[in-house]
Amino acid sequence: MHRLSRHVRFSVNPFLPKDNSGFNSFASEPPGEGLSIFFELCVELIGEVEPATGFVVNVIDIDRCVRESVVPVFAKRIRADFRSGKHIGLFGIAQLLRSAWGQLADEFTPAKIGKLSLKLNPFRKIGIDSEDCKMVYFSEKFEFAATHTLWNKDFSKARNLEVFGKCANPAGHGHNYVVEVTLKTSAGKDNFHIGDFEKIVDSELIKLVDHKNLNAELEEFSKTNPTVENIAAFAWNKLAGKFGEVRQSARLHCVTVWETDKTYCSYFGK
Repeated sequence: MHRLSRHVRFSVNPFLPKDNSGFNSFASEPPGEGLSIFFELCVELIGEVEPATGFVVNVIDIDRCVRESVVPVFAKRIRADFRSGKHIGLFGIAQLLRSAWGQLADEFTPAKIGKLSLKLNPFRKIGIDSEDCKMVYFSEKFEFAATHTLWNKDFSKARNLEVFGKCANPAGHGHNYVVEVTLKTSAGKDNFHIGDFEKIVDSELIKLVDHKNLNAELEEFSKTNPTVENIAAFAWNKLAGKFGEVRQSARLHCVTVWETDKTYCSYFGK
């Protein structure tokens, strides 16, 4: 079974009655005019590869269906609420995603939609998936800088250098880490305050690790190597159970830590 993902970018100008056509879908189509709202919708499809084409679904068809069926739904809601002065909160966005799901559900058979997610900005996204369509997933990225050394005192120096390479430098070395925290919550009328969420992540995790020598300054890494895998688990343990005050049903779903843009690890705790 394959999971195929396609990102479709589009823009809506709430000040105009409609958006004009454009010719650069890499940027966004419709392109928006002037000050517009940019969206990136990720459609994940689950299915088998068709032997004749090698496709699960032709991505051209995904683009077409989103632009014909989903973009008008977003544009209509955004313009209507903008003109009446209504705020669209996170759960309002989740409603739009469910409407998009309904528009697309029968378009790609025999493939099925596995997940829809909307990038709200380069560092924040909201999504729903087929495993539990009543739940909403909210993700946001944070950054911190830290140094670490990878070393096992039970290994010889030669073995440490063989296993950990440059990371075994006794003087340590630094990374600009990125950590993405994903919450899972049920939709409802009560709001989800992003500022409260960010405050918890900042106080419970970021301030512990930012500009620190992880081996020397954090007890958890005094005997455990601060690999990206272990940092992801450490972050989970620091954040799990802390989001009830943001929203009663909010639960930590996943923590992903990037050591570099090529190396990252996701941790799903119990």
